[in-house]
Amino acid sequence: MMKAIINAKIYTEDKVIHNGYIEFNDKVVDIGEGEYSGEAETIDAHGNMLLPGFIDIHIHGGYGADAMDATHESLDMLTQGLLKEGTTSFLPTTMTESISRVTNALESIATFESQGAEILGIHLEGPFISEHKVGAQDPKFVIRPTTTLINQLQQAAHNNIKIITIAPEVEGALDVIQHFDDIIFSAGHTTATFDELNNAQSKGLKHITHLYNAATPFTHRAPGAFGAAWLNDNLTTECIIDGVHSHPAAVDIAYRLKGRDRFIVITDAMRAKGLGDGVSELGGQQVYVNGNEARLKDGTLAGSVLKMNEGLKHFMQYTGESMEHAWRVMSYNQAVALKVDDRIGSIKVGKQADFVLLDEEFNVLCTVKRGYNIYNK
Repeated sequence: MMKAIINAKIYTEDKVIHNGYIEFNDKVVDIGEGEYSGEAETIDAHGNMLLPGFIDIHIHGGYGADAMDATHESLDMLTQGLLKEGTTSFLPTTMTESISRVTNALESIATFESQGAEILGIHLEGPFISEHKVGAQDPKFVIRPTTTLINQLQQAAHNNIKIITIAPEVEGALDVIQHFDDIIFSAGHTTATFDELNNAQSKGLKHITHLYNAATPFTHRAPGAFGAAWLNDNLTTECIIDGVHSHPAAVDIAYRLKGRDRFIVITDAMRAKGLGDGVSELGGQQVYVNGNEARLKDGTLAGSVLKMNEGLKHFMQYTGESMEHAWRVMSYNQAVALKVDDRIGSIKVGKQADFVLLDEEFNVLCTVKRGYNIYNK
């Protein structure tokens, strides 16, 4: 059934339409300016902002669910909850746990058919990380990567593993980075030096996991992983924009150096997102949530409770970027990295009808997924 969103400020791939309409079924059929005169069922945007649906490439859970639960019921809770924050596509992200638990989670995700936000694949965060930079993950499950093991995991995932967070300095890392052309290897939870990280990029490393967290910091004599992330134009860089994981000025520095085409907003959210303050769980460890912070008992940051629409608001506040360009770090860059920008990631005739309608305070008023799954506030 054809629908149309009217009276919207539409951020398309090419321009901003200040008083526009968009006609769609499962795909975008027409985009125009001025009064809509078609016969489709209409949704009045009342002048609010229409953006492409957000794509979160690093998220463990939210709304009481976690990817490691390895149940379809939990994944359904998550995919439905994400529509509330404007996220229409995502990569459920696993943790550094036992191979059997990771395998169960991969199989569950691979066989799940979402009725909410679309699963574009899987982000494997560990277990191929440094035991010296585990963050909120359990060091007893850290192991070294091999092509055999990654093939086994990819088989369990029905070839849906799209990103693997890896410490490029550990034994075996460079071998697997060079071996798998169809996986985005991302440096994270790493003690890699500036030179080691740049060398890994020359071997095929493409991405940086949650910049400024669980990696070697910048100093003027040892630029570290942060320095390599800033300066290497062949590395896309994700960042948790919640005001907790990174100082606003650090976000601004990264964006100025990476530019609008190589910067990606993520949530790295956990089960407690959307549930308010209290005690929750991540990777089998208790997590204490207070406001916008989630920490282990010892004070270690443990993922976030960030929502993507909040991340956009913070990003614009911290960097001073305009919405004309800011939407790209929420959807388009992710789609390009995952090679799905031919169908999602921007608003364009012929692309999938994935939208989010925001008011001037960045509240989600409406989310549309594939033109039919519509969340209204």
